[in-house]
Amino acid sequence: MSLFQDQSLKVYNSISKTKETFSPVTEGNVGMYVCGPTVYSNVHLGNVRTFMSFDLVFRYLQHLGYKVRYVRNITDAGHMEDDADEGEDKIAKKARVEKIEPMEVVQRYTLDFHNILQQLNNLPPSIEPTATGHIIEQIEIIKDILDKGLAYEVNGSVYFDVLKYNESKTYGVLSGRKIEDAVHNTRVLDGQSEKKNPQDFALWKKASPQHIMRWPSPWGIGFPGWHLECTAMSTKYLGEKFDIHGGGMDLKFPHHECEIAQAEACNGHNPVNYWMHANMLTMNGQKMSKSTGNNILPGEIFTGENAILSKPFSPAVVRFFMMQAHYRSILDFSSEALEASEKGYHKLVEALKYLSNITASKTSTIDVKSWKQACYDAMNDDFNSPVLIANLFDAVKNINLLKEGKASLTQEDLDLFTNTLHAFVYDVLGLLTETTEQGSNKLEGVVNMLIGMRKQARDNKDWAMSDLIRDELKALGIQLKDGKEGTTFVVE
Repeated sequence: MSLFQDQSLKVYNSISKTKETFSPVTEGNVGMYVCGPTVYSNVHLGNVRTFMSFDLVFRYLQHLGYKVRYVRNITDAGHMEDDADEGEDKIAKKARVEKIEPMEVVQRYTLDFHNILQQLNNLPPSIEPTATGHIIEQIEIIKDILDKGLAYEVNGSVYFDVLKYNESKTYGVLSGRKIEDAVHNTRVLDGQSEKKNPQDFALWKKASPQHIMRWPSPWGIGFPGWHLECTAMSTKYLGEKFDIHGGGMDLKFPHHECEIAQAEACNGHNPVNYWMHANMLTMNGQKMSKSTGNNILPGEIFTGENAILSKPFSPAVVRFFMMQAHYRSILDFSSEALEASEKGYHKLVEALKYLSNITASKTSTIDVKSWKQACYDAMNDDFNSPVLIANLFDAVKNINLLKEGKASLTQEDLDLFTNTLHAFVYDVLGLLTETTEQGSNKLEGVVNMLIGMRKQARDNKDWAMSDLIRDELKALGIQLKDGKEGTTFVVE
């Protein structure tokens, strides 16, 4: 029997604005789609929080025994500046400025994205499709919407007719925005616009002569609208009706609203049972954003090469910091918050290390089964990681009592206690793995030995040996940092 048959999971649905009992389309299977990055620059920490939130969802669903198909796309075309239908493609602009091919931009920043998420111990998705790899599917969807009279072609561009759609459906069902209010508050279009109405959005855009990302279509040379790719890829890999669609809160409107409209137009129903949205990561009280410059790159946190933090912080500490807030809550980033998370993380890790030293007794003074269910109750309550972590620290207190001889566990309860802790810390929260922890300890020992040898060389004024040790470690991705209190290192 799978765990999901014993546990009742509640998921907050952004459409109903309530927590609903999770019931997948196909029993034992979950289809989950998450909007991935537009790869025109290095992924910043605000983006990372969203992907880490859904990594937690993915991990817990797998832990419960579901077979999960997790699809997360890569946007490598069609995303215009300011998320609008006009302007310049973000990737094409980067390519033009740097005088390289657009796919060079895509490759560079896709690799960066994967590298950062791997360092933060995010599991890869089941499928990671690209927008440019699904142009044919997007064109077929546009044909379908045109045939149903819910789109129109003008001068080689195709637009979704929002007002026509709204005659029989509801545009704004997710965001709560009323189309009547939008019409009333919008200025009349000037003569330069091709759209019938300001609310209409592009399904296909005619490529100007200078637009370097372009494909042939029945309406001429052009490129797909940003909102269309997710409809094409989610339905291709998960079907016309699937379980979970996730993304950042900022995608609720217009991106996800347009996705719903496109799917409704094609298939006659909302494509998703549960719409989930992760909240913002703020810095200095403002939303982290690449476009505004109010952001910090994960690599800058790991190396300490930034003007915001007091010192470097490891990927594991950053992940623990993220998990201490519920995915629907705003989380503010600061050096003080990271320092507090680092202390908590080390406290948890040290307690876990001691687990193997505990010997079983004839009786138990700790109710392990109730504590275990409390951990599940937390995660079953819309993936409530901060409450789960509070329960894990209750376990830390119990480990300290066991260490001091003030509590006891039978062998059966000790095994249950240990297995449950490992499952939630390693498998669900993804904070670290036992092999990584052991490897990290060995690496730390070796590097500290070399730091000692380098110090001895410096004391002996053997600068060549000192520099050789430093340079060889740097070549291996280990950077030494000399300070007043000695030499420390960070793994790049």
